[in-house]
Order: sequence, then C-alpha cells, then structure tokens
Amino acid sequence: MPKQNTEIADIFDRYAALLEMQDANVFRVRAYRDAARTLRGLSKSVAAMLDEGADLTELSHIGDELQKKIQTILETGHLPQLDKLGKSIPPELADLEALPGLGPKRVMALYQALKIDSLQDLLDAAQAGRIRELSGFGEKTEKKLLEEAQRRAQFLKRFELAAAEQMAAPLLDYLRDVKGMKKVIIAGSYRRRRATVGDLDILVTATKGAPVMDRFVRYEDIGEVVSQGGTRSTVRLQSGLQVDLRVVPEVSYGAALHYFTGSKAHNIATRTIAVKKGLKLNEYGLYKSNERVAGRTEQDVYAALGLAYIEPELREDRGEIEAAQRGRLPGLIELKDIRGDLHAHTKATDGQNTIEEMAEAASKRGYSYLAISDHTQHVTIAQGLDAKGFAAHIEAIESANEKAEGIRLLKAAEVDILEDGSLDLPDSILKQLDLTVCAVHYQFDLTSAQQTERIIRAMDNPYFNILAHPTGRLMGKREPYPVDMERLMKAALERGCFLEINAQPARLDLSDEHARMAKDMGLKLAIATDAHSADTLGYMRFGVDQARRGWVEPADVLNTRSWSDLKALLKRS
Repeated sequence: MPKQNTEIADIFDRYAALLEMQDANVFRVRAYRDAARTLRGLSKSVAAMLDEGADLTELSHIGDELQKKIQTILETGHLPQLDKLGKSIPPELADLEALPGLGPKRVMALYQALKIDSLQDLLDAAQAGRIRELSGFGEKTEKKLLEEAQRRAQFLKRFELAAAEQMAAPLLDYLRDVKGMKKVIIAGSYRRRRATVGDLDILVTATKGAPVMDRFVRYEDIGEVVSQGGTRSTVRLQSGLQVDLRVVPEVSYGAALHYFTGSKAHNIATRTIAVKKGLKLNEYGLYKSNERVAGRTEQDVYAALGLAYIEPELREDRGEIEAAQRGRLPGLIELKDIRGDLHAHTKATDGQNTIEEMAEAASKRGYSYLAISDHTQHVTIAQGLDAKGFAAHIEAIESANEKAEGIRLLKAAEVDILEDGSLDLPDSILKQLDLTVCAVHYQFDLTSAQQTERIIRAMDNPYFNILAHPTGRLMGKREPYPVDMERLMKAALERGCFLEINAQPARLDLSDEHARMAKDMGLKLAIATDAHSADTLGYMRFGVDQARRGWVEPADVLNTRSWSDLKALLKRS
C-alpha cells in the first residue's frame, strides 16, 4: 500500500487528470493538483504525521475531505473515487496527459478514435502511422508524440532523486534498528546525487549473526522479494523501485563503497591506475599479490592509488582522476555555505504560504535573506500579477520586512521573458525591485537561434539579473528547449547577468554539465529553490547536490554572500 507522499500525490494527480478529461469543475481539479503539490513538498511523510496525531488540515490545500482521502489511501491502498471513475475511463489515460503536446481533449480523441489507453498503445500507433490520420494531429504532431513517448518510456525506468530519497529514508531508519547493525549507507547513483535514480544499492556492516536479511525482507513497503541470501538480497518496493542490500565485512567496507558507488567509467579509471601500479582493485579491497593493502575506508583506497579523496558527486570520469593526481580537486560547495534563497513564491500568486510564513521558514533555516519572487501577469495559470498588482505586492513585502526579525526580504519577481525578448513588467516597476529572476514559460518550440536571441535580448534590459531554470526542462515531462548555452553564458558574462540552478526536483536546471561549463567560464550562479511553500525551501539541498556535480565551489555561487556583497554583484554598470 502507498506509504510515501509521492505515491499519494501520484494518485491525486491521476484522479485530477481523469476528472479534467471528463470536463469536471476546474476548481475541483485544481484542489487535487494543489494537494498533490503540497504532499510532494513535505519533508516528512504524512503517514508518520498521522501516526503522531497531526492534523493534516493545517497544511496548505488539505481540508477535511482530502485528509480523509489520504487516510483511506494509507489504509487501503486505493482512492475509491478513482476506482469508480476508472470503470468508465481507463486510469492509464492520466499517464498520457503528462506528455507534451497532449492535453485532456487530445488524449480523449486518441482513446475514442484509436482506443489508445496506454503509453505502449501510443508508441505502437505512432510507429504504425495511424495518429497522423486523425483530424487535428498530422504527421508532424505524430512524430513529436512518438519522440516524447519514447523518452517517457525510458524515464519511467528511473525515479527523481527526491522521490527516491522519500523512499530511502524510512527504509534506512528501519534497518538501523537491527540489533548488531553498525554501518548502513546507500551507494550507487543515489550517493553520486544524480538527478534520477534507477535503483538503490545499500551496503551494511554488522556483527556476526545479526538478522539483517530477515528484517530487510520483512519491510512493510516491499511489493516483491526477488531474492534472499546470507549476504545479499534484492527486493522491489511497491513503487517499483528495486533495492539491493549487501552485507560486507568491515575490512572491505571502503573498497565496496567505492565499487558500488561508481560510476562505471570512474571505476574503470581507478582499476587502470591500480594495474599500472601492480595492484588489483575490486569490491573486496586493493591487493598486491594476495595481500590486501587497502579497503577498510575509501580514503585508504584512493591514497594507495596516489589520489586525493574524490567526492562521490565527482565520480563520473570527467577529469576528476587527473585533478586528484595533481591536487587540483575543487573545494565543493556545501549546504551550510548558502546564506539565502533567491527564488520563492507566496500566496500572492501560486504559492501556498504568506510572505510572513515564508520569511519565518527561511529564518528558521538560518538564512540572512529571502527573495520574494512571485509571477508576472503572463503566467495566467499561476495568477501572475500585472504592474498595478506588483506595485501593491512590493508594498506588502516592504511592510513584512519591517516586522521580520533576523532576515531581510528582497523585493523580487519571476518575470516572464516574452517572445520578442521584452520583459513582462515595465521598467518603472522593475527598477523598484532588489532583483529580477527572469524566465521563459511559453513558446518552447522556437529554433535554438531564435530562443537564444530571445533570451539575450531580454538580458539587454538593465534590470535583468538572473535567468531562471535556463533550459526549461521538466524531467520525464518536457525536454529542454533548444538553446545555445555557451553563447548564452558569454552574453550573461558580458552584461553582468547570472544563471540559476533551479533546485526543484523535476527541474534541476541547470544540468550538472552546464553548471560545470558556467564555472569554467567564470560565470557565477544562483542556487535557488523556486519554492512554492515553506517546506519546499528544503529543496535547496538538491540544488547544492547538482552544483557539486558541476564542480561548483562557494565562490562560484551568488547566494553564499552577505546581502551587501550580493547587492553589489547584482548592480549592473
């Protein structure tokens, strides 16, 4: 039965999508989508909260009826209303609605005309050339749908890092309760903090005879026990995520952690170094002939290879080996280096908390400042503000600033970049702001040259500061729009603008490769959460993870600075 917030949120999103296909009341649809977003943003599972006697109605967008539905899902694994609706319309249609180019009406058209009710059906129909025959589709649309469906099919094999983390945390807590347990850690791509995770590789050390495997296979969220052995077992959680658990001897723990953390390319590179030194490296240790010379810790393994310790996020064979040999590894940014958040929303547009509530939450995180950056009018779905609305909003931020203790609220806006490169607020309003976070929210299908020119024209505005989620990607739902990133970064450098690493788990945009490119070019970045609730300010850790994968150091990031120093950087000459 669903236990994780993301699983319950998926059920609400699925129900909302099916309601929308049947032309249900728009406010009813929105209520379920808003509740799903609230659940995804929580730092604690609602199952645990209810066990502790919490009242979920105190959360944004969760009323009495939705709390009852959450309790029903936790108790039965089902939402009866979804089951009932699923008898008249295939529930799988909700998966199709998430594809770019498909909305409720088009999904229903495909279902009614071609009986397409699954991703595989869509792939088959597109490959057979049957979709182009339908009115309102055509060959170009069919080709695009085929590409998107193929990408979606590939993505469904993986989980967003944040979703994997929600599933991993309670499992680790459960395992730590085993009598005789010593160490327990997740290796693999999860430890390297990749944006998506295919499975979990857990390594443990324990006293002899500790009932590790027996407890592991009895975990309540398991859907299937794939295999069970004395030192290794594999299960599949109800979400479909596969988890491998290995018990390793302490003398081999470091070598095993290195081996199972990967990446494959990094491991090949370290094994090659070992061979050149007349050594053999595997998951059991580093050996000279039959003598183990290292393996208890990762640090020992790297040192024996003549390398400085390499942080897990860097282990992708992208130059980290050479840097470790020369003593030139970066001093990676850490979460504690962040002094404020430069992108957050409130109830003034599509956020879930007031200005004051967001300020209090940011203050509790130890931040010195928080940018209140609500949407401008072009984003109608987010109830964006026009010039008059923003003028009043600025006054509200200033008023809240007078009462806020220990934190400075920055007057900001997430300003739409219009198709012609102009900004979605007049300069008379923009000049009143402490900073602007500018973004592309529509017209994603321009050519790379057109999209690049559009953004550079926007950067020409003297009030442009930070380009938000620079490629517009939504993992598993929307590919990055085409843009010449190198040219864009050069233009930002020339104009005194900056780029954002958006920490939203579905975005993580910039990618790690582009973050590395920015660092190498000397372009400073902002790591920001794009938070729509007080809880999602906690997404900052995912942005920091992404930055670390891009070799980013504290000096490369705008919001590691005090407000006075940051203000000077933001001021364009």
